[in-house]
Amino acid sequence: MRFIVSLIILPAILLITGCAEVLSQIAHSGHQGERGLTSEEIIRGLKEALIVGAGNTAEATSKTDGFYKNDLIRIPFPQEAVKVKTTLEDIGLGSLTRDFEQALNRAAEEASKRALPIFKDAVMNMTISDGMSILRGDDNAATEYLRKSTSDALTAEFSPVVQRAVQAVEVTKYWNPIVSAYNRTTLLTGERAVNPDLDKYITEKTLEGLFRMIEIEEKKIRKDPVARVTDILKRVFGSVS
Repeated sequence: MRFIVSLIILPAILLITGCAEVLSQIAHSGHQGERGLTSEEIIRGLKEALIVGAGNTAEATSKTDGFYKNDLIRIPFPQEAVKVKTTLEDIGLGSLTRDFEQALNRAAEEASKRALPIFKDAVMNMTISDGMSILRGDDNAATEYLRKSTSDALTAEFSPVVQRAVQAVEVTKYWNPIVSAYNRTTLLTGERAVNPDLDKYITEKTLEGLFRMIEIEEKKIRKDPVARVTDILKRVFGSVS
């Protein structure tokens, strides 16, 4: 039973300490005659921890206002079209831009519901070498591993998810009136209309937000004393303090 408990809390220990010495202690020492964990088992535990972290992130971001009311990841009006926003606000059409920004974030929240399986597949490709580097790395090493090794594949897989989300929350319903209203102003100003690739923009910003939240989760688990909720976590952390 104690061995099973050790397996359950192992990922938290590894992420909190990130310490090669603790890894060695866990891998080579059994508890009251029980065998120690192998490197493969340790990496499997690390994968499970990453999946849990990704799951927490996906759950938090996929809720209503998970993006829209989170200042850390809220998706703003596209930067290349910011002149459109400013112009419409100046002529009293700020409500159009606010509705549009909310729709952008609703699309991200909808897409986040499909994020976990994509992250899970990426995590399962982690090698023992990758895992050891993460354990010895910085307090965002796991997040950077996911970002660097999966961003291209995630973008390719996530794009159709975002496209469906854009349709589901009717982003273009809010964007088209903005374009029409702005184009009318260009008759006087001579400015050229701007029409960014909304699917690409939302995809990039959604993944950026997800990685940001995973990084926050990882740092919290590694450093926050509140995360040491069991006696064994306190003992292990104390042994390397």
